[in-house]
Amino acid sequence: MLFTKDLKGWTSRADKGCVSTLAHTMMTAARSADSGLAGPGELDRYPYTEAPAGERAAARPWGGSDSELGRASRRGAASRGRGLHGQLVQQLGQMIVSGDLGADRPLVPEEIGQRFEVSRTVVRESLRVLEAKGLVSARPNVGTRVRPVSDWNLLDPDIIEWRAFGPQRDDQRRELAELRWTIEPLAARLAAGHGREDLQQRLGDMVEIMGHAMGQGDAITFSRADAEFHALLIQAAGNRMLEHLSGIVSAALHVSGGPVTGCDRPGEASLGHHARIVDALASGDSTGAETAMRQLLVVHPDVERVVPAPREH
Repeated sequence: MLFTKDLKGWTSRADKGCVSTLAHTMMTAARSADSGLAGPGELDRYPYTEAPAGERAAARPWGGSDSELGRASRRGAASRGRGLHGQLVQQLGQMIVSGDLGADRPLVPEEIGQRFEVSRTVVRESLRVLEAKGLVSARPNVGTRVRPVSDWNLLDPDIIEWRAFGPQRDDQRRELAELRWTIEPLAARLAAGHGREDLQQRLGDMVEIMGHAMGQGDAITFSRADAEFHALLIQAAGNRMLEHLSGIVSAALHVSGGPVTGCDRPGEASLGHHARIVDALASGDSTGAETAMRQLLVVHPDVERVVPAPREH
């Protein structure tokens, strides 16, 4: 796992603040290149033809100043460590997900290149990535158009992020919470039945790191160990199909938290539930592990809004 060794040697002191905000910053910075980007030789599967002139005239014009927005995109790329194509994917993806670029809107490469002051090659690469995410479609003699929400890959980490920090924030966080309520208790139950001592030890290590980080007010280390804990738990379930859903849980942890005016901080209740999950796994108590996970999820405000507290048996 990515952070297992790094966390034990973590010595820097993080600013005390919102776990969710810091986690979102880490997630964005860590993705130096968007997944699914085709190589240069694969970009010309078919040409991104221009939309007919009449349709281009009917489309809403790009808003804002071309030069200013182009400079802004370059500043964003530098701050995130992204290349130009990665930043353009970010910009266009956010505009599509927010509704600024509505369904069936034609996207003309020349117009996008002028708008963001990037080359046609960068535009074509970016549209190719967005096509892989289901946000746009490109057809010969039709051009590139925005696809409806029903066609989007809603499990794509970028789309999850864009929805969670855009106008669809509440819906995205509710949907993620509902998925976690379905996935993680099952993973905990299965993990208790497999008895993977190596993973149980690493889960215990994560709880120890979280406890130390909480005492130090180190929100970054706490959030990293928390994400590692949940990824390890799904791995311990021993179900490969379930493991493929771990990205959903990871994305949920990155974008979760309270509204902009307030945020979650590491708490004793959350830490205690993590520890109880580890204890249940060690004793092979499937029911106890599942119950402890449900109790942990209810501690989280996003989940609390969509599911009731577990009943005492």
